[in-house]
Amino acid sequence: MADDIQAARNLAGQADQVGRASGREPWRELLHWVSRGRLGQRRGWPIVPLLGTPWQDTVSAERTGWRRRAAYLDGESVFAVDYRLCRRCALGWVEHPYTVPRYQRCGLATAGLAALRREHPRLSWHTLGGHFRESRPFWAAVGAGVQGGYQQRRVCPHVTI
Repeated sequence: MADDIQAARNLAGQADQVGRASGREPWRELLHWVSRGRLGQRRGWPIVPLLGTPWQDTVSAERTGWRRRAAYLDGESVFAVDYRLCRRCALGWVEHPYTVPRYQRCGLATAGLAALRREHPRLSWHTLGGHFRESRPFWAAVGAGVQGGYQQRRVCPHVTI
C-alpha cells in the first residue's frame, strides 16, 4: 500500500512527461460547426491510446472540443481533468478533476493543473460550474496564486460547450 502511494507521488513529479494524441476529426468538427452543434456529436467513448508516457493528453470523452489530461499508474487512470482553451481571450477552463480516492492527497491534481498552466502561460484559469461545498478547500488550494483562481466563469463566445 505504501509503495502505491509513493508511486503516485513519483507520478505527480512526472507531470511534464506528457504523451499527446491529437484526436482531431476535421470532418466531424466541420459538420458540428456548420450545424451549430446539432450534428457531428461524438457517440460512445473514444479509444484512449496508450502513448507510453505516464501522463496523456487526449480528446475528452464527455465534451466535444475539450481535451483530457490524465495520469496513468500501472496502466490505470488515477487522475483526469477536462480542459478547454481560448487563446484569443487568454482564458482556460478545467472541469471535473477526479483522482482515484486511494491516491488523493498525493499531489496528482496539483501537478496536473500546474503542468497545464506551464504549457499555457498567460491564461486566466476558471471552471464552468459552481463548486460543491466539500470541494471548496480543494479549489482554494489549487487556485492559490493562479490567475483566475479557478473561479466560475462562462465560456467566451469563441468556445462552444
